[in-house]
Amino acid sequence: MNTSQEGIDLIKSFEGCELTAYRCSAGVWTIGYGHTRDVTEGDTCTQAKAELLLKSDLYEFERYVNNLVTVPLTQCQFDAMICFTYNLGPTNLKESTLLRVLNSGDYEAVPAQIIRWDKVNGRPLAGLTRRRIAEVDLWNKGLPE
Repeated sequence: MNTSQEGIDLIKSFEGCELTAYRCSAGVWTIGYGHTRDVTEGDTCTQAKAELLLKSDLYEFERYVNNLVTVPLTQCQFDAMICFTYNLGPTNLKESTLLRVLNSGDYEAVPAQIIRWDKVNGRPLAGLTRRRIAEVDLWNKGLPE
């Protein structure tokens, strides 16, 4: 599967776009729409480069989610997992109770697992809480009525 425009828009809305490198709340050098690979203090990029970095990052995260999730997903569920993984990284997804719950087929238990991931250094962060709620909302759009 590939990320839909709705998923991309959700990621963009929470990541924002910074054309000058900055340290995120976890202290990691970041640029563009949350791109972190090979970013150092003082780096800059254009809007066009930020879009290319996002596209490249999404391709990578789509591969992770497609490989790690072993049960069928709707487009909304896939997009929610991409947004989650984009923010937290594939290692956190791979080692999470969330993934075990999802791969067991317990789709309805996934939102509670997503919500748990709203902390930085053990403390809840309002922006992460809002992001997790938005991911849950997107996930729930994919549940059968």
